[in-house]
Amino acid sequence: MKQYLRLFALFTMVISCNGKREEPIIITSQDLHRSIHKVTEVMIHDIFSPPVASRIFAYPNIAAYEIVALNNSDYKSLVGQVTDLTPIPVPVEDKPINYQMAALIAHMELSKRLIFSEDKIEVHRDSLYANWQEKNLTIFKNSEEYGLAVAKHIGDWLDKDNYKQTRTMPKFTINTDDDSRWQPTPPAYMDGIEPHWSKIRPFVIDSANQFVPAPPPAFSMDKGSDFYREVKEVYDISKEITAKGDSSEEIAIAKFWDCNPYVSVTRGHLMFATKKITPGAHWIGITKIACEKTNSDFDKTVFAYTKTSMAIADAFISCWDEKYRSNLIRPETVINQYIDENWAPVLQTPPFPEYTSGHSVVSGAAATALTSIFGDNFAFDDDTEIPYGLPIRSFTSFNQAADEAAISRMYGGIHYRAAVEVGVGQGRSLGKFIVVKLEMNGNQELVSK
Repeated sequence: MKQYLRLFALFTMVISCNGKREEPIIITSQDLHRSIHKVTEVMIHDIFSPPVASRIFAYPNIAAYEIVALNNSDYKSLVGQVTDLTPIPVPVEDKPINYQMAALIAHMELSKRLIFSEDKIEVHRDSLYANWQEKNLTIFKNSEEYGLAVAKHIGDWLDKDNYKQTRTMPKFTINTDDDSRWQPTPPAYMDGIEPHWSKIRPFVIDSANQFVPAPPPAFSMDKGSDFYREVKEVYDISKEITAKGDSSEEIAIAKFWDCNPYVSVTRGHLMFATKKITPGAHWIGITKIACEKTNSDFDKTVFAYTKTSMAIADAFISCWDEKYRSNLIRPETVINQYIDENWAPVLQTPPFPEYTSGHSVVSGAAATALTSIFGDNFAFDDDTEIPYGLPIRSFTSFNQAADEAAISRMYGGIHYRAAVEVGVGQGRSLGKFIVVKLEMNGNQELVSK
């Protein structure tokens, strides 16, 4: 019956009660790509932090995926696999729907709910709605009704992830009595962002502290200590690559993976922010590139976005748990105090503790999820940063891209080696756990074999 209704909705021509001929509506993967791109644009405009942005990506993708899984036997529901998720409503049998349309509607509705500038999503949504209504009002109305019902169901679930409670928790307290502890950095000297992110309910991992990494080298400015050697390495690399000027490949790599939505620019007495994508958004962009290169259909595209976005979201929870536990000082603060008061990193230091590197953890997790879908030697050209004036970079695999993203933080002068190397390992361990635990489709995860 379900398959008959789907065929009826997609491929037949019916005559409505007003005598107007109604057309089948085909929803493509490009429709989803464009909608996610619009959400990313809004997140840049609204300046969401990297952890919060990861949450905004994940929930709408899950809503769309659950609708796809209900109608496509190649995909398995996440109920029982993702924390506290319960079955979505079932469509009314005598109301034929377009499942892909319903999935996209649910995605847009939840995205709108999770950002600030709702009107920007509504303009995009309304342009699609007008086209769908013109083609087939009956199918549109049925699909809209169902998509909104699923969006409400997922919305009720997301309301219980402790996000709202963390909005009222106290700011991070700066410890000025311990030289090893993180201090706000120039030029804006912002408070540490999302100090309570480890309290957010994870999607797949058991808890925020499931993948606690080895501690960083103990703080010591003794020239024979491991910590001092790491500090001096960051300083020496910075001096070496800046001396090369525009020809520096390391600086090109650092800038390509910057992805800092908090960069502040000072002009006289005026300070303003330059807006960029977050690290998670960069990997969502890579997901789009992989889907387009493989000509993935709508359902597989939803699957790829969902799996990758859950890995990214859980990676942020895991990473932020460690950041505010180790609470380690950034290279900029140490170098200015002990080595060179005039030194500045290639990249602007983000406003949170150093260990482990968020880029490294998130990139390791995202690369592992994508490898499980598209394979280990998946070469691609990454054009994600073109809108920000940066050229395309090419990679032979997702893991190569993750390794470059990780080392970019040392080149940028904002992380020590341990944060980079331990961080990418932390991300890969978390990503592999997610790949092994989840059963989402019949072509089960290459990484787990």
